[in-house]
Amino acid sequence: MKEGPDIAHVAALIGDPARANMLTALMSGKALTVSELAEEAGVTIQTASSHLSKLDDGGLLRPRKQGRHKYFSLANEDVAHVLEGLMGLAAGSGHLRKRTGPKDAALRQARVCYNHLAGDMGTQMFDSLIAQGHLTLVGDDLNLTRSGQAFVTEFGIDLAELRKNKSPLCRECLDWSERRSHLAGSIGRAFLNRFEDLSWAKRDQKTRVVSFSTNGAKEFERLFSVG
Repeated sequence: MKEGPDIAHVAALIGDPARANMLTALMSGKALTVSELAEEAGVTIQTASSHLSKLDDGGLLRPRKQGRHKYFSLANEDVAHVLEGLMGLAAGSGHLRKRTGPKDAALRQARVCYNHLAGDMGTQMFDSLIAQGHLTLVGDDLNLTRSGQAFVTEFGIDLAELRKNKSPLCRECLDWSERRSHLAGSIGRAFLNRFEDLSWAKRDQKTRVVSFSTNGAKEFERLFSVG
């Protein structure tokens, strides 16, 4: 037997269509109940429970019980990172779902990727931070520069508090719709939270769409202009 991680086992867990739909639904960052995930997957609650048990055993989910209900969320940002990468691979290979809904354009413009901003506005923010010298990317190593630290702090983000977290400060995440990078990690999460705190943006928990107000979009363009 070959040594090392069992890729096939994890791939099989994600590869089932019903389980894939459940995992995709959890990319909103919101914890969902069994019945909500069953609806997302188009299966019965009993079948959904079986799928969720397998995903939990595989380390892909984090179950929590509150009152009479049991909620499920993605286990961590690593799972979300893999899922977003698979979406990009599928899109790049032409494996797209046949149906497009009224929210499709909005999802491509701005959406939640687990806990950070993705879509066209997400990649614009990433490109702008690189262009302004606030982030440096050397190979796979993404770092916040001294000017980036000042920029983040001036924007109202507590950098010292973020450094206490176990998750990486900055992380590159391949955007499935743009096929370019957007910003993940604790700073990516903090930016999206800050946009909401300032009432620049609001996330739709059902569709993952992030809607920017007129003023929010204007301020976003001012801070993250490109070219």
